[in-house]
Amino acid sequence: MIFNSLEFAIFFVIVTILFFTFPHKYRWALLLSASCFFYMFFKPIYILILFFTIVIDYIAGIYIEKTEEKHKKKLLLLASLVANIGILMVFKYYNFIAINLNHLFEVSNVNNKIPLLEILLPIGLSFHTFQAMSYTIEVYRGNQKAEKHFGIYSLYVMFYPQLVAGPIERPQNVLHQFHEVKTFDYQNMKEGLIQITWGLIKKVVIADRLSMFVNEVYGDVHSFTGIPLIIAIIFFSFQIFCDFSGYSDIALGTAKCMGYHLMTNFNKPYMAISLAEFWKRWHISLSTWFRDYLYIPLGGNRVKSIINYRNILIVFVLSGLWHGANWTFIIWGLFHGVYLIVESIIKKTFNKRNTEKGFIYKVVNRVYVFFLVSFAWIFFRAQDFTTAIYIIKNAFRDIKNQLHLIIENKHIIRSKLLYLHQGGPDFFIAIISIAILIIIHYRMGHRTFFELVNTKNKVVRWSIYYVMIIVFVMLGVFNKSEFIYFQF
Repeated sequence: MIFNSLEFAIFFVIVTILFFTFPHKYRWALLLSASCFFYMFFKPIYILILFFTIVIDYIAGIYIEKTEEKHKKKLLLLASLVANIGILMVFKYYNFIAINLNHLFEVSNVNNKIPLLEILLPIGLSFHTFQAMSYTIEVYRGNQKAEKHFGIYSLYVMFYPQLVAGPIERPQNVLHQFHEVKTFDYQNMKEGLIQITWGLIKKVVIADRLSMFVNEVYGDVHSFTGIPLIIAIIFFSFQIFCDFSGYSDIALGTAKCMGYHLMTNFNKPYMAISLAEFWKRWHISLSTWFRDYLYIPLGGNRVKSIINYRNILIVFVLSGLWHGANWTFIIWGLFHGVYLIVESIIKKTFNKRNTEKGFIYKVVNRVYVFFLVSFAWIFFRAQDFTTAIYIIKNAFRDIKNQLHLIIENKHIIRSKLLYLHQGGPDFFIAIISIAILIIIHYRMGHRTFFELVNTKNKVVRWSIYYVMIIVFVMLGVFNKSEFIYFQF
């Protein structure tokens, strides 16, 4: 069951109505049952994996809190982490490791061959694994009391709005909310429904339309050079943002309708004026997870510069590996690690005095951030290293001839854009959608989308709401395409 489906719309309405109908003491059972149903809609058998880790972490949390001896606490924490990471390694990384070792054996003329496993990756495995690990780590650190109610702890891991693709919540933010009595609140319902609609627009109007062009090019890159490749690179940058942030908006809005508040996962990342700022705005729940549980324990920036740079590289290489068992993801993470190191060195060397950050400064820096991020996205999207290199080598080939062709043939845009089968209205809707999105983000400033709309008078506000519904219905691409981050 995916957010952009009629099945989910029906599911959401039924669960929300039942939530406010049920007495508080039964709501955890309702939400847990609904979350199990939601997850089993994808592949029922994999709920046993979730159940296994939930039991391990629930017991570990209780005994970590009870135990006074530090070495025993560490052993309990280690047991919990090994169980979670072990499952992740088997289902997500075993075949990747086996393939690379087999290749190494082949090159070294060693006859050993590691068998591969024919298993599917459980949906959202990386997300709920990291959320589960944050619980036992926080209990170990003394920042969170162990949850005694097994059902509520299970709900913390399985809460359906953010079960599949986050945000990756901390126990301090969510667990206490499941104990609180929630009453129907018109403002929460209104904000939640608007955020859901905004997320759906980003997904089905923008992301899924951009995917038409991106999939065509990346599916057969050797048929393209020049402008189509550049279009695919730029479109994918906006596709992945609208796809993932759209999911997060729907997740946050769904939870808010019931009175639950999840952490913000995106904050207009392409408005960042530095790579460091980009990572404070993009997939915030993951970047802060790596910061708190890996970067800071390694020493963070409190160590010598060379050690700090090592820490940055470790974090981003592992972040790349978290996204997928493929060298392209590792290279993507490595690029961002190098970006941040170079940016840090430049800042220390040339930016020691405060400079006025005016409009031109911000525009130039936003363009450079977008360029570097988009370049790294090539490796994220490409199926393999060879494909990524082809795109990089050929993105600026034949541009002069292609531009001449566009100028000479006035019908080429209307029929097909430089050999892209997708063209005409969809191309122009995509361009206009991106332009409107940029304008909205610029106008938002430090506000949320709802806060921006709320500054308008009643007539304008409700006009915007109706326009959003019309845009969703009239311009949406309703092909039930999964969200990109479901594969992680």
